[in-house]
Amino acid sequence: MPDVPLTITEAAEQLRSGATTAVELLAAVTARADAHDELLGAYITRFDDEALEAAERADAELAAGIDHGPLHGIPIGVKDILAMAEGPTTAQSLILDPAWGAGKDAPVVTRLRAAGAVLTGKLTTMEFACGAPDPDKPFPLPRNPWNTDTWTGGSSSGTGAGVAAGMFLAGVGTDTGGSIRIPAIFCGVSGLMPTFGRVPKSGCAPLGYSLDHIGPLARSTRDCAYFLQAIAGPDPTDPYTVDRPVPDFLENANGSLEGVRIGVERANHFPDDTDPAVVAQFEASLAVLEELGATLVDVEIPHYQEVVAAMLVTCMSEAFAYHRNDLQERWGDFFRTTRVAVASGALFSGADYVQAQRVRRVGQRGLAGLFQEVDLIVSPAASKGAPTYDELLVADPLSVLDRVHTAYWDAVGNPALVVPMGFDDGGLPLSLQIAARPFEEALLVQAGDAFQQASDWHLRVPPLVSETPAAA
Repeated sequence: MPDVPLTITEAAEQLRSGATTAVELLAAVTARADAHDELLGAYITRFDDEALEAAERADAELAAGIDHGPLHGIPIGVKDILAMAEGPTTAQSLILDPAWGAGKDAPVVTRLRAAGAVLTGKLTTMEFACGAPDPDKPFPLPRNPWNTDTWTGGSSSGTGAGVAAGMFLAGVGTDTGGSIRIPAIFCGVSGLMPTFGRVPKSGCAPLGYSLDHIGPLARSTRDCAYFLQAIAGPDPTDPYTVDRPVPDFLENANGSLEGVRIGVERANHFPDDTDPAVVAQFEASLAVLEELGATLVDVEIPHYQEVVAAMLVTCMSEAFAYHRNDLQERWGDFFRTTRVAVASGALFSGADYVQAQRVRRVGQRGLAGLFQEVDLIVSPAASKGAPTYDELLVADPLSVLDRVHTAYWDAVGNPALVVPMGFDDGGLPLSLQIAARPFEEALLVQAGDAFQQASDWHLRVPPLVSETPAAA
């Protein structure tokens, strides 16, 4: 099977040096998908012919001296809740009208094409980016390449699995309560949720109107920065985007954290059932950050539990508003976990929703005060590794949020990055989460890239796709 470069950075260098071509790179990731996707379930639909045309075009352009940037010729997958002209958007659901988005590209997809990316297909998600897999529905069950008895995390399930397994070098994710970061955590790759409003989300089937973010999953922070550079910025079709200049996200990624003040959040991130390996790897990661020049201070995020609760009220209320009629008319066509989760929105009153927005604002104000004292906040991204399917399919659909620490940052809208920090005793990935002030993604990239220059957890490859297993 052809070798697949680990990172966009590596692949881009090979494309420009002549060591490989976009067509050869596409063939390598396609061979990886042919070998493993029946088991891993990353794709809903592949666009092999269209991808080959795009790869041939990329090679011709690069040969002619036309260079659209780091994503030029790079194979990238698209989560199947974004419109893409090649084929239908299903949102992994029997519910969505096949005419939704037909023949159109979401703005993010348009921007990826303009950056020269080779779009390989549509990737599995949880139904409408919510809930958990349902084996009774006619869609792939995404499995974690580190242990196929475990889940990839959701809702950007296929994106996480596919990046980890080398079926493409990066993919589009969306994040409402953690859906970029949870698959990145469980699959041992990097995931960057931008500030709310940084990236247009029109052309994306909604879950929570005031919570949804679109962003990248890739193997490295640097790769995520290249991806975000291509998709960030306002769009006239999206009233939620903010008209704010897009900086060079890698401008300060120099391997140093000298002068950066990092708040260490332990108070809300170590529940009683925390895996001891999380504690050990987190403390080791803090030592790396300190060695890189950062100043570490203990902090406590304000109103943590209240803000997480407000996120859940907001998300389920907004989701119920979107799906109310379909729930009444097509209850059995929804995934079991989706309908339970979304129908819970009917239990919240208008007053509950308004109060949740007030709590979110209080959280934002308190957090702004904390960010006057520190530049970044770091915590474990989850208290344990990926759940097994046996656990997942008998649990409450939102119970996975008990083991991950992502939802707070959706509620307040700040950018957050997760990067691998090691493994548990069973060989499942564990991750570090870093959050910043609104629109300071460049500082997140500086920190994540410096950490990854000093560690190699993000370069470990699942044994399933490698003859050299990663050490736990």
